[in-house]
Formats: sequence, C-alpha cells, structure tokens
Amino acid sequence: MHASPRPPLFGLALLAVAFLLPQAAQAAIPAAPVMTLYKFNGPLTVPTYRIGANGPGARAGTLTQGTAVIPCLVVRNGRALTDAKGTPYVGFEVVVDSSRASGQSATRDFERALAAQQGKRVQNHHCGPGVSRVVSVRDFYQLEKSPFFDPPGRGDQNAAERAGKSTLDKIVRSFHNSPQCASVNKRMTGRRAKLASAWDSFIARNKGQWDDTTLARAKHLDYAMRTAIFEGHLDRGCSAYGACERNTVVLSVRNRAVGQCLRRQGCRFPGDFQGVASDVSQYNIWDAYLTMISGLTACYLRTDLENRDFYDRVQAMYTQSVGDAERILYGGDAALQDLFPGNSLSELTAMRHYYHPPAMGKCFPQHNRIEYMSGAVAENGPDHALIANTRIQVGERVGSGYRFKEFRFEMEDRVDDIRIEDNYPGFIVDARKVRLGGGGGCTAYGVSPGCSFRKVGRYRRTPGWLSAGRPVALNCRIEDQGESCRGGGRTRSVSVGGACDVDMMPVTGVH
Repeated sequence: MHASPRPPLFGLALLAVAFLLPQAAQAAIPAAPVMTLYKFNGPLTVPTYRIGANGPGARAGTLTQGTAVIPCLVVRNGRALTDAKGTPYVGFEVVVDSSRASGQSATRDFERALAAQQGKRVQNHHCGPGVSRVVSVRDFYQLEKSPFFDPPGRGDQNAAERAGKSTLDKIVRSFHNSPQCASVNKRMTGRRAKLASAWDSFIARNKGQWDDTTLARAKHLDYAMRTAIFEGHLDRGCSAYGACERNTVVLSVRNRAVGQCLRRQGCRFPGDFQGVASDVSQYNIWDAYLTMISGLTACYLRTDLENRDFYDRVQAMYTQSVGDAERILYGGDAALQDLFPGNSLSELTAMRHYYHPPAMGKCFPQHNRIEYMSGAVAENGPDHALIANTRIQVGERVGSGYRFKEFRFEMEDRVDDIRIEDNYPGFIVDARKVRLGGGGGCTAYGVSPGCSFRKVGRYRRTPGWLSAGRPVALNCRIEDQGESCRGGGRTRSVSVGGACDVDMMPVTGVH
C-alpha cells in the first residue's frame, strides 16, 4: 500500500473542514485489479463492442489472448451494464497489448500497473468518460504472472555442443544457442508454432552435420524435456523427487506415442513425442497464454544465461534429467525397468495419465457459504464495484443482493492459508450471481477418498477419470542435488505417486 501523504499544517480551521467532508468522498475499496484476457485453448481474439443504450452495441474491434487490462464498470442511470444473468460487460484500459508487445518493456509495463493497482483504494470502479468499448468480464482473469521474454544476448553454439553428454544432448543444446531458437520468444503470441518452425529451420540448416533421424530424435527429446521441466514444480529443482517427477512426465509422453498412438492425444505417427508432448489438450502448459508467461518455449540452455537466476536452475534440472529422458524415449523396455526399479513393465507401459492434486479445483468444505464469482456487480448507494475472478463468503440477504466478505487464500506447502477480509463494507453483491448450492466432489488434498490424514490442510476435486484407472507409485533411484541444484549428489531411492501422494498422482490403466 502507498503511504498516505501527511496533511499540511494550515491550521485547525482547515483541518476541521476536512473532517466534515462527506464520507462518500473518501477512498473505500480496493481498486479494480489488473486482469488478463484468457480462455484456455481458446480463440486468439475475442470481439469488443461499442457501448449501447441498454447493453453492448455494434462490434468494434478485438482483443488478443494474453492482453492485460484494467477493467471498469459502465454505469448508466444508476445501473451497471450487465447481461440478463448479472454478468458485467466491462470497459477497459489496456496495460499490455499482447498482439503488439515485444521485449522486456512489456514485462515492466505489466509489473508497474500491477503494483499500482494493488496499492490503490478508490470510491468505486466506474469507467471514466474516455471508455468507448466493452467486453464480457467472463473473458478475463486476475493473473499476476508478467509476460516472459528472454534477456537480450546470444549463446555460444560450439561451447553448448561441447557440454552435451550424448549426440542428442549436443544437438538440443546447439539448437537453444542458435539464431533459429532466438526468434521464438521475440513476441508474445504464436510461440508454440514458432518453436516448431524454428526446429524445422534448424534441422534443414544442419543436415550436413547430423543425419535426419538423429536430428528428429533431438527435436523430440527437446519437446519432452520442456514438457517435463515445466509440468513439474520448478521449486523442487534437482531434488530426487523433482527428478523422478520429470521422469514420470517423460514416461507418460513415451506411452502416448509408443504402443498407442491416438490423434486426439496429439500423436500423428508412432514415436511422435513432439506431437504428444506439445498437445494443449494433453499438457495444458502449451496453451497460448501460458507460453507467454513461462520459459517453456525459451532458449533456456543459452550459454550466456548459465549464471542468471531461473536459468541456472532450469539448466541444472535439464542436465540432471536429460540422460534419463533419452533412455525412456529411445532405450526400450530394459531401460524402463532399470530407471524405475521395482515397477513391473506392464504398469510402466500402461501409465499415460497423472495429475497434480494441488492444482485441481479448489474447494473449501470446512467453510460455509463460499461462492466463486466469475463476475458480478456489488452496489453501495450510487457506487458500483466489480467483483470478479474471486471467492466471497456470502452474508445476509439485503433486498436484491447479499452482504459479503472476500475469501482469500495463499497455497502454502500443504495448507491453504485462508483469510476472510471485509474489503467492501456496505456493498451488496447482486443476488443473481449467488447460488448457495455448495460444492461437491471434494477430498482431502485431492487424492483418493480412502486416504486418511491426521490433519487436513486443503481440499481439492479429483479428475473424472481417476476411478477408471489405478494410482501407481513409480520408483526412482536418482542423484539428489537438492532443490537449489547445488547439493552434493547423494543417490536416493524415492517414489512418486501411490494412492495418497498429495503432490503427484500417476495413474495406470486409463484409456
């Protein structure tokens, strides 16, 4: 929060006048948040509309996925502009236009706006006079990840090749330090397609140095490694559990392209690890917006970035796991049984699905009357507030709405740190957006209902396909280098999964 300026010492008379100002003139509620246009695996653009007399008017332009805005409420004759169910059509001020943004200036613009809005309190969320277009608030989410761009610079391809432990590893490192890779993350949009084109160009340029099969295998290995690193929890670093988790992800990629090759899972031909690993429906980290805020399509193995924060850890994670990944993809059954000791070959080759329980649908059965607001209007006399992409605790009914408090939480290690905050005193949220239906399908930590815990720190929903398969614990014996990736490297036996693993759940036998 910004500190309030100290009033000038102009005498008691003026201070007395200040205290007599109407209460309505004092800032009372949090400013509207920075929100991002995002629909998972949705169309690149959504239409915007002119403000009509009683609703949205004629179509007037578009916004591109990943665009960040500050929304506002259009209020006419004392009523906010909504659809028949109470969902607001919001005006907006563009913070970052993803269709035009390039370079780290976009990152700085986003971070400045985010900090400014988080530290501001206002009287209401009404639009100013310059706002002329609206869009449904359902298309926006309050996401605090800033646009991601690699720092300027260039790696050394020759040095990168020398660092590789195998031919495929050498090629992957060479690609990351190539001009072809450098073109992928220059703009926010289209990164998945640009990475594929960059690999095609790199392969065409290097056919004289390596044969076609070897180059293709290196490309598939790169995709599998990108997916394994960013599907896992980056903070686990080079711990034995983190490395075993990456091996589990690579195994799922392998099994969706070997022995079974389904087009609906991204597989175009047997052994198509690239197609499977980068299919958005299978690994949602490849969604267009998510590639804008992560290093998934970055040249993260650039030699000139090896000592920078984030890059040094991701490079170490890659180095720790790439040998195992190559063996999982291309080493055959013997390699699988060696890398996952104690697991049967049949359960290893049938493991195609997994989920991360902490990332599943949030639910709070230990609290009453909790509602998720995708978008609603709250009123306090003439003032209107946008309540969007947040949870509330619903209070008593008042006329056409309910009193409410914000229900906020931070996800700690094994607990949801919950806060209930009265940030909108006096405001009444539109009853049309309140269901009071309760939530079902919750289990402790989002794992099997049969698991028993002495104390439960969070609840999550489980995927619909969980009962179609069998949770399995995958065993690894891995050199543990610690979460910082600077550990001594003691070899440890570790398991990922099993019916009650609250962090990752591999499931075998799901079709």
